[in-house]
Amino acid sequence: MGLRFTKMHGLGNDFIVIDCINQSVSLSSKQLCSLANRHFGVGCDQILLVETAKGHADFCYRIFNADGGEVEQCGNGARCFARYVHYRGMTQKNEICVETLGGLITLKLELSGEVTVNMGVPQFEPQKIPFIAKERALTYMLDINNKQIEVSVLSMGNPHVVQIVSNINDAPVLLEGAAIECHSRFPRRANAGYMQVINREHIQLRVYERGAGETLACGTGACAAVVTGINHGLLESRVKVSTRGGDLIILWEGQYHPVWMTGPAIFVFDGEIEL
Repeated sequence: MGLRFTKMHGLGNDFIVIDCINQSVSLSSKQLCSLANRHFGVGCDQILLVETAKGHADFCYRIFNADGGEVEQCGNGARCFARYVHYRGMTQKNEICVETLGGLITLKLELSGEVTVNMGVPQFEPQKIPFIAKERALTYMLDINNKQIEVSVLSMGNPHVVQIVSNINDAPVLLEGAAIECHSRFPRRANAGYMQVINREHIQLRVYERGAGETLACGTGACAAVVTGINHGLLESRVKVSTRGGDLIILWEGQYHPVWMTGPAIFVFDGEIEL
């Protein structure tokens, strides 16, 4: 028997979701990369594993990038995770708590079919991101491709670098993204976000994700961008984030408060593959 899986997406950020509770699953890094390969495998940005919780949460949620590396958090994946376990009858709860490598998060299924995720409180202290810096600051200078760029740095359960740009279409996502991802000041690598402020309640966003490249949408990236915009005094507490895959709603009431994200989670197909 092959490995059973479900293909899902959140605004075009696509996932292979695997039930590791009702089937025995043991995947090597090479097998994860093969699954994620868009030419020789199923194809995805990330692979999501549904596992039994180790503590008092409802489930454990593990995330692997297309390069086979495990990461702490994925906002679009979290929404897909919530819809998956509910649709499969693995829970009847409309609100569930799941363990991630980045900590506990809460997922709520809305009557509209969308999912709201409590993404946790943003972290700005360099050692908690992690980011190599002498002290916390609103912005930092990074040496990228032999030039200095001004960025904001924070963690939404995973490390994010955010730049404010005047035109999202001209943003150097592909030119700078890989260099930012692997910059020596980020011990666990980083995601690179580029934000254009349309007005105080609307931004456009592109993100180069570590281990995946530029994706059509990034949930944690949307949260990081809105938090950055609010910290710079550019945005209100509730913001529509337009990505190339669609729109998310992000709500943040300020320091010490969690970030809330609402958006869709879509089933594509079920399948089975021999590895």
